[in-house]
Amino acid sequence: MYPRKKTSKSKIRSRKAVWKRKAYIMSLKALSLAKSNCTNTSNSYRSTDNLFRADI
Repeated sequence: MYPRKKTSKSKIRSRKAVWKRKAYIMSLKALSLAKSNCTNTSNSYRSTDNLFRADI
């Protein structure tokens, strides 16, 4: 067996940056959904609390 080549620092950093960017974008979307759900302006998602209200 041959020893594997070491992954360069730049490749490791770029992969981490991609992962962190994806996590950041998902967190922004989750926060936006939570805000719209709290103000009852959400069109794509309704919590179970809103389903049982009489004014919907």
